Amino acid sequence: MPPGMEQSQIVMRELRRLASGALDIIYPRVCAACGAGMDDQPGHVCWDCIAGLEPVTEPFCSICGDPFDGIIEDDFVCSFCRRDGPGFDLARSAFRFRGAAMPLVHGLKYSVMPHLARDIGMMVARCVETHFPLRDVDAVGCVPLYPRRERGRTYNQSGLIAAHVAAEIRRPLLRAGLRRIRDTATQTRLTARERRRNVRNAFAATDCDWLRGRRVLLVDDVMTTGATVSECGRALKDSGVAAVYVATFARG
Repeated sequence: MPPGMEQSQIVMRELRRLASGALDIIYPRVCAACGAGMDDQPGHVCWDCIAGLEPVTEPFCSICGDPFDGIIEDDFVCSFCRRDGPGFDLARSAFRFRGAAMPLVHGLKYSVMPHLARDIGMMVARCVETHFPLRDVDAVGCVPLYPRRERGRTYNQSGLIAAHVAAEIRRPLLRAGLRRIRDTATQTRLTARERRRNVRNAFAATDCDWLRGRRVLLVDDVMTTGATVSECGRALKDSGVAAVYVATFARG
């Protein structure tokens, strides 16, 4: 690090802290999940709501990470992964899509609260550090939105989360690499079979020369059946990507 740079960074951090404190006086922060005042807590999620998040813990599918409510002594592979073989190599999620996780995702995705991407991204980064050897990750990407939908929302929530994850684990962010080539219907009310059909051939890889032989960590907000990230993984692997890993904030 060049002389003086460390001191400069310390000064900038202190200025940001003071500016944040001043803004808190003018515009008091409240928890995005429960609405309680944040006082001197960092971020936009209170300690009580963070403590109430339900981590995805074992037992879960050794491939897609889908949690199983029961007792299993050995590693197991879920029926989806056995039957269809996902387009990714490994997927893990930080929390169940319950409790405080739901308003956080909905706030980021539908209520124009892009500042939540940092809180969510930090938690996804901890999940990545727990479940993936970082030496096996060459770059971080995200599930893309169709251009018209991204213009309407003004941002891609998965891209914002991915940017924070990339910064936390110190890996390059793929600003291209994958695009959605078909405007698919929302997956919310579809069955697992309908979801797979809905996103089939909806993605294409770009910048294939750089991607060839790389190992990509794909980031999204919520994983339900895994149909979307699986199709993204297939598109990346068709372009020559060596391995695709998936990390999401929540698992539905």
